[in-house]
Amino acid sequence: MSQIERKTSGGTPSNGFRLDRSNAKICGVCSGIANYTKIDPMLVRVGFVVGALVSLGTAALIYAAIGLIAD
Repeated sequence: MSQIERKTSGGTPSNGFRLDRSNAKICGVCSGIANYTKIDPMLVRVGFVVGALVSLGTAALIYAAIGLIAD
């Protein structure tokens, strides 16, 4: 199968960002980001918690937006 046929055959690319609901704690956003970037999900979760505390909740809104949009 050529590259053109793969791109037009439908579906999403295997290396694109997807929520990981199998390893999810809330929505699967942090585990999806961790899978996409190939890092530990706990680091992403800690980053979101620290970001939410430092930014007065803006990171929590970003988390919710990613959870709603990426699904």
